Amino acid sequence: MTRTQQVPRGRSYHHGGLRSALIAVASEMLERDGPEAISFRAVARATGVSQAAPYNHFQNKEDLLATVAEAQFRELEASQIAAAASVRAGEERIVALGRDYVRFARTHPQLYRLMFGVGISNWCAHPGVAAAKDATFRPIKQALAEHLAIDGDSGSGAVETAAIAAWALVHGLSMLFIDRSIDPAKTAAGHEELLIARAVTLLVTGLKSGSRTVGGSP
Repeated sequence: MTRTQQVPRGRSYHHGGLRSALIAVASEMLERDGPEAISFRAVARATGVSQAAPYNHFQNKEDLLATVAEAQFRELEASQIAAAASVRAGEERIVALGRDYVRFARTHPQLYRLMFGVGISNWCAHPGVAAAKDATFRPIKQALAEHLAIDGDSGSGAVETAAIAAWALVHGLSMLFIDRSIDPAKTAAGHEELLIARAVTLLVTGLKSGSRTVGGSP
């Protein structure tokens, strides 16, 4: 066994197990301390392997962080799919998606920051992250297309624009909540849900009234 394959006595990993363990440990450390606190040495130590072991699975720290971000986008996608399936189509579904998105961000604030670039110098070098991010758009695109009655290829630009508008809203709300920029009285138990619902409903009302003129890619 080479030095980079050594693990502490009593600790072993099946094929692929160490990679999963490193991702899980890095995710926990990220959520606790933020991306700036992550290092290969710290992740290896917390996982119980040699300092060189992570290099068997990741090129560098940024590669590890990008993998964590991709995994979080996949989780968000699954959460959005479940939220869409939980209510009937229409405005109610769009509101449910908005609530779920903000709830996800608030539950994983540091990981959410990572998903949008904190700790990553060049997202373009990680196409897997971009693909995972795009997949999170599918539920809201479908919900908006159905609610706004936008069909076919000719309406794809309108759906894309509406989805970006919805994304901008929930992302902005998420960051305001995470940064505690909103009056605490508005984030008391139950109040934040009402605030999100009202904001999303206001957006949907505007999109509905302007759906015939919204079009083209941004």
